[in-house]
Amino acid sequence: MPRPITPREIEEPPQATWFKPTGIPMRDLEEVVLTFDEIEAIRLADSEGLYQEQVAEQMKISRPTVGRILASARQKIAEALVQGKAIRMEGGTIQIRSRRSGKPCRGRGQGRKRQRCCSAKRNPEPEMPDEEKEA
Repeated sequence: MPRPITPREIEEPPQATWFKPTGIPMRDLEEVVLTFDEIEAIRLADSEGLYQEQVAEQMKISRPTVGRILASARQKIAEALVQGKAIRMEGGTIQIRSRRSGKPCRGRGQGRKRQRCCSAKRNPEPEMPDEEKEA
């Protein structure tokens, strides 16, 4: 029996769950599925420029596992770009890390602190400039 997969910690799920080539209806496209842990590894390593060791520390997994996740994600992204496929982002064995404490979010606090640990607004409303408020 294989070992159970260790949950990978991510900061938050991506805002968009689909990317596709423009001008082609979804019904005519094949798709590639990226898991949330693959997206998080790509974000940390490629977008934020962290080394694989640092990515592994943040996601609470081993460095070799980060290497495998990155290789898989990059292969899927390359396939989608070269062959004109849609990219769907979903699932994976993940835990969402709390923005306040850096600890995994488990939904509700303990004891009297019955507030959500991840209750920070994900998409705060942008403030309007003063001249637009007065109009």
